[in-house]
Amino acid sequence: MSLELRVTELETRLAFQDDALQQLSDELLVQSRLIERLQRQIEVLASRQAELVEQVGNADDEAPPPHY
Repeated sequence: MSLELRVTELETRLAFQDDALQQLSDELLVQSRLIERLQRQIEVLASRQAELVEQVGNADDEAPPPHY
C-alpha cells in the first residue's frame, strides 16, 4: 500500500470520526436538555406533593365532629 493511499485512508477515517463525534455531541446536548427539563418537573411535583401533604396534615388537626 502506497503512502498516498494510507494518508487518504487515514483522512477518510478522520472525517468519519469527526462526523461521529459531532453527532455524539449533538445527542449529548439533547439529552442534557431533557435531563434538565425532567429535573425541573420533579422539583415542581415534589413541591406540589409537599403542599398536598401539608393540606392533608392540616385536615387531621381539626377537631372531630361532635357526634364522636
